[in-house]
Amino acid sequence: MARKPRWSFKEDRRLMELARSSKTLEDVARATGRSPDRIKKMAMRLGLSIKSRAAKKQ
Repeated sequence: MARKPRWSFKEDRRLMELARSSKTLEDVARATGRSPDRIKKMAMRLGLSIKSRAAKKQ
């Protein structure tokens, strides 16, 4: 996956909305075009919790 430029305010808001809607990490990565690792890092920065599909099954 090619690297995208820095996160914009609009992308921050979108990530917040997706996290609130209980989307999985993989779903959020697909919707934003970012890697799951980048999603996790930004979510932590924003104080959000996003579970991966594997974590939801347990």
